[in-house]
Amino acid sequence: MRLVFLKSAASLVAAAALFAGVGVSAQTLDDRVRDIARQLMCPVCEGQTVAESSSELAEQMRAVIREQLEDGQRPEQIVDYFVARYGESILAAPPKRGLNLLVWIGPFAVLLGGVGLAVRTLRRWTHPPSPGAAA
Repeated sequence: MRLVFLKSAASLVAAAALFAGVGVSAQTLDDRVRDIARQLMCPVCEGQTVAESSSELAEQMRAVIREQLEDGQRPEQIVDYFVARYGESILAAPPKRGLNLLVWIGPFAVLLGGVGLAVRTLRRWTHPPSPGAAA
């Protein structure tokens, strides 16, 4: 009797582990689809990513992403597929090369210039020029 109970309990634990594994992999796939969809802008929606959009095209794009992930494609390959189809404007973040590099470096350059200007202004305020230096 006790042996039958242990076998039944072991079977239940194994079945629960199997079903839990199926749920985890499906959730992981959904997360991966969502992560890739966040990298792509919806071609028909203004300012929305494919993950945020409820348009029919965005739904189709998410289905393509899911199919390609199930076929074993890497996220970079899937993004490249959409870039080849729609151009670089489909990317939510501009690529870090060429003129787009200014988009990434520009804010830091402006910040650095602002800090330099602030330091220079503070030095002039704290150390006014001597009267003899003006002549």
